[in-house]
Amino acid sequence: MRYRILALLALACVTFQNATAQSPNKNYQQNKTKMDQLLNAINSMYVDSVDFNPMVDKSINAMLKELDPHTAYIPPKDVQAMTEPLQGSFDGIGVTFQLIKDTINVMEVIIDGPSEKVGIMPGDKIVKVDDTLAVGENITNDWVRKHLRGKKGSKVKVTVVRGRKKEPIEFVITRGAIPMHSINVSFMADSTTGYIKLERFAATSTNELRKAITKLKGQGMQDLILDLRGNGGGYLNIAFEVCDQFISGKRMIVYTDNFRKTGEKYFSSQDGLFEEGKLIVLVDENSASASEITSGCIQDWDRGLVIGRRTFGKGLVQKPLRLIDQSEVRLTISHYYTPTGRCIQKPYDDGLDAYFKDLQTRANNGEYYTADNIKFPDSLKFKTPHGRVVYGGGGIMPDIFIPLDTTKYSTLFNEIVRKGIFGNFVVDYLENNREKLHREYRDFEDFQKNYKISDEFYNDFMKFAKEEGLSESASFVFSDYANAFIKENKGRLDSIFKKADDFDKEVFDTMFTNYITKTYAEMQRLRNEEHAADFIKEYLRFEIARGLYGYGDAYRVFLESDDTFQQAVQIMHNKKIFRKYKVAVK
Repeated sequence: MRYRILALLALACVTFQNATAQSPNKNYQQNKTKMDQLLNAINSMYVDSVDFNPMVDKSINAMLKELDPHTAYIPPKDVQAMTEPLQGSFDGIGVTFQLIKDTINVMEVIIDGPSEKVGIMPGDKIVKVDDTLAVGENITNDWVRKHLRGKKGSKVKVTVVRGRKKEPIEFVITRGAIPMHSINVSFMADSTTGYIKLERFAATSTNELRKAITKLKGQGMQDLILDLRGNGGGYLNIAFEVCDQFISGKRMIVYTDNFRKTGEKYFSSQDGLFEEGKLIVLVDENSASASEITSGCIQDWDRGLVIGRRTFGKGLVQKPLRLIDQSEVRLTISHYYTPTGRCIQKPYDDGLDAYFKDLQTRANNGEYYTADNIKFPDSLKFKTPHGRVVYGGGGIMPDIFIPLDTTKYSTLFNEIVRKGIFGNFVVDYLENNREKLHREYRDFEDFQKNYKISDEFYNDFMKFAKEEGLSESASFVFSDYANAFIKENKGRLDSIFKKADDFDKEVFDTMFTNYITKTYAEMQRLRNEEHAADFIKEYLRFEIARGLYGYGDAYRVFLESDDTFQQAVQIMHNKKIFRKYKVAVK
């Protein structure tokens, strides 16, 4: 057996060498030799000793930047953290936590996880890990992960303080595999409409989706809203498997291609779990890659409606390559194409900075607020089997455009979130009221229907927020405003100060005063105190619900005011709209 393995390795080595020797890329061998010569010269002749690791890492990063925006180098220390979300699990104790006032607060306990099995509860404060104090300024998120995560089967002792009990409680937890679910939210939006939010295309996503669909069908689901907003993608094969749940017969789902003509074609099978029934896919500007494969496939086969805003525009396929030091390169190997032949990759000819600032450019152009500002060239026009016009070259354009609600932005609200004030307040509130709330609201449905944030409760929270350092008004730091003024008006200031004798102080004073007045007024507008109270009350309800029932249920609080979701539910019951966009319905 040993000799057989060695023979296979030798054959693989020869194949690799032949492939590189016959590379169709210009001057490959010459430049490979040049790099070897340079490294050898530095190693044998350079005046000082050299640590090659950082030098080579920087060289790799610089070289990959010349390729495309999504080919990337991952150093050895970051590989695990980068791959965990897509692998679907990690080894640990099975809690989500938040650091509040230098203390580890347990926010949620994973069902059937190691911590739940020994009796850890939401609201517990972890004060010791093994015999090490776990409270203080030196406790960071990285410290917590390092001490609570560990090899499956290993044990860790944690000491917690629970509620108003004076005596700490010790637990010995045996670490286990903790699932990182890609579907945390699935429920019946009404008596016949199911809702599933897919957060990433991970190794476990297909099984999770099948379970969610089966569960919702058991609750009466006939139609489905699949939410891919904010989903940045994942594994290509998982996107194919997800699409296969919705596409009947043997139809092309996606194909890949490159100049070597080594691409692949992926076809649906005949055992999808939701091949009939109305289907709506929600997308936004942060839906990318595998999300675009899925929404594009459903759109191209006239299987469902795509609702929301234009997607990111990533049509490149990456393959992970593990290097000798366990670092990794995610190398772009192909473009992918939807069934009609669309490549939805947006251009990157203007460089990486312009590419990754594209979403800000869209905002500046007003594309988030009206579909009229989104332009696709006729050369990228395609037609579906039913004659629906679709476009390539810049993301998936939804069938029904839902503008971004600008009233939902508030720097006041953002400041409260950023300073962790919600967590601090709700942890204390639940510590004193958890049992009472569970008695009053038996389940989340009861809570959602009947629990309201009173004005008195809101005022108590805002008083607490100010004690925690919330600003009374929009911040004003003179040096920041002055520096921004100089940067934005450099050309005009240069002309004013060109000759000292001609300096007009009155013109300068007027310019500066107008700039400060206008900029501060804009900061006050963005603070948006008029609507901030609604956002704050909503977030308080979410945090309280999460502490009582878990994230999966609590997320539904946000959907109550989510215009895209609410419109999707209404559209689901309007067959005329489906027919307008040539989507067959029964």
